Amino acid sequence: MSELDEIKQRKMEELKQSQLEQSQQQSLEEDQIKQQIAQLEIMIKQALTKDALQRYGNLKTASPDKAVQVLVILAQALQSGQITKVDDDTLKEILKKITPEKKDIKIKRV
Repeated sequence: MSELDEIKQRKMEELKQSQLEQSQQQSLEEDQIKQQIAQLEIMIKQALTKDALQRYGNLKTASPDKAVQVLVILAQALQSGQITKVDDDTLKEILKKITPEKKDIKIKRV
């Protein structure tokens, strides 16, 4: 094996090792985020009414990213003491605020 082949092989091993470390770091970060979301969810679910809890479950199924946004907003409001109990109407208002308005597109035929 030539010296050049050895260098190439060493570089390939280093690249593989760095990619492995990066993927492990990413999976660790993802696990931490999931754990934080689960903790927030436990805290928030105690403050939700039955209807609001059902709406949150539907939201979580349909749009997980938006559900996380709602969790963060509700957690901040609960921790600051702005709200103590979250009903369905309050949850609807929060969803309206974080959902961008849709523009109506009208097509006219001539």
